[in-house]
Amino acid sequence: MYWTLELASYLADAPWPATKDELIDYAIRTGAPLEVVENLQEIEDAEENFDSILEIWPDYPSEEDYLWNEDEY
Repeated sequence: MYWTLELASYLADAPWPATKDELIDYAIRTGAPLEVVENLQEIEDAEENFDSILEIWPDYPSEEDYLWNEDEY
């Protein structure tokens, strides 16, 4: 299983919290690439509810990761 920012971004707007099966269904309905569905199928915790993309891919960047200073513009 591998995640990239592009692949994970397909789940950014998913209806959280969600189970593995709900995320797979969401990915298929929204036309996410096959790699997203394959990555989700490899998750072992099938019955667990995931609260955000961070529980699936902890390296997903948050708004705090960007060094954008709104006061400068």
